[in-house]
Amino acid sequence: MQKNVRKGTAETEDKDMGMFSRKDLIRLFAPLLVEQLLAVLVGMADVVMVAAVGETAVSGVALVDSISVLVIQVLSAMATGGAVVCSQYIGKKKPDQACRAAGQLVLITAALSLFIAAVAFIGNRHLLRLIFGSVETAVMDNAQTYFWFTAMSYPFLALYNSGAALFRSMGNSKVSMKVSLAMNAINVAGNALCVFGLHMGVEGVAIPTLVSRLFAAVVMVFLVRNPKNSIRVDRLGQMIPQPDMIKKILAVGIPSGLENGMFQFGKIALQSLVSTLGTASIAGYAVATNLVTFQYLPGVALGLGLITIVGQCVGAGEPEQAKSYTRKVIAVNYGLLLIICTCMAVFRSRVVGIYNLSPEASVLAQKLLLAHSCGMVLWPLAFALPNTLRAGLDAKFTMMVSVFSMWVFRIGLGYVFVRGLHMSVLGIWYAMFVDWIFRLVVFVWRFKGFTARVHQV
Repeated sequence: MQKNVRKGTAETEDKDMGMFSRKDLIRLFAPLLVEQLLAVLVGMADVVMVAAVGETAVSGVALVDSISVLVIQVLSAMATGGAVVCSQYIGKKKPDQACRAAGQLVLITAALSLFIAAVAFIGNRHLLRLIFGSVETAVMDNAQTYFWFTAMSYPFLALYNSGAALFRSMGNSKVSMKVSLAMNAINVAGNALCVFGLHMGVEGVAIPTLVSRLFAAVVMVFLVRNPKNSIRVDRLGQMIPQPDMIKKILAVGIPSGLENGMFQFGKIALQSLVSTLGTASIAGYAVATNLVTFQYLPGVALGLGLITIVGQCVGAGEPEQAKSYTRKVIAVNYGLLLIICTCMAVFRSRVVGIYNLSPEASVLAQKLLLAHSCGMVLWPLAFALPNTLRAGLDAKFTMMVSVFSMWVFRIGLGYVFVRGLHMSVLGIWYAMFVDWIFRLVVFVWRFKGFTARVHQV
């Protein structure tokens, strides 16, 4: 009997600490970490497999991936807008309103992704030429093929992202993890079969990506219809345009989309700068960029969870709890980064060696990886922390700061360092670190006044 009393007391104390118990946080964050890990590993597997075809294939895929990341970021921003609105309604205990927001989120992301896919189909090679200029013919041919297949997958990716955001808003990130596991398993198995078994070249990476995203979209649409969900989309009527709800979602989605879009446009501009430095620089930069996504993994996963936690706290009128949870999550981010970045810096030669690059490209990739591992001490406060501000409907501010910092510091200084000071491709990342420092200072200052600025839907 005494044991049961102690257990009950411990559970009560755990809940009394805030809206979310330790178990609640683990249930939310653990699947998100696994999901992000899967995404990173599959991205690495894609590059490793296509590397077997040659450096021109690696370079072609890298060029298109920079565009695809832009599309993904814009669609994710819309999903973030929906997640913030749904989370706040859950915190307010208004599930009917949350369901209304869910239907409008699906409508917005589906329409936007179809439009983007149409532009990609129509533009294709001309669009690639416009963005990246003159590159080797073999690189452009591979890029065109890869772009065509990935463009077809954008609408399916949008449906998956929207469904995943809705389940995260409910605190059920395990669903998106399981669907992601199946999606990535299909992708990797398809890559192995098409590249090594059927010798399909760059198509062998593109087609499995399309098939896996189609599968994920179908499964997610089926799951989000479940009447047992507190947030669900089970009627076509929910997707009839509702201006008031669309406005609330876009109040977060548009600033976040512009922020992410401008951020990725900036990276594409820098990719164009890299493309003028030769194939070895393109390949080395592509591999290093692919590897460092592993370092972003904890922050991206924890940031997604913060949207849910802060959104529900704000909806419930508990902004101080939102700040407290944010500090804990950032601390966990730093602990995970210490382990990951140390390992990658120490074993960088072996990690880069997996990609079978030329000696020149390999050395460059190792230098980039070491520099990035050291610079990641700045990242959590510059990129994970702003999720708290967005969930408190302060997305316009994060957008203005991010766009300014991106174009002035990362791009402006990037060109100065590479073209003016001849620092090679390393200069791009040194400029990036200056960008991170500026963001960190401004966002920490803004976070201190979070309680006074927070807004509800």
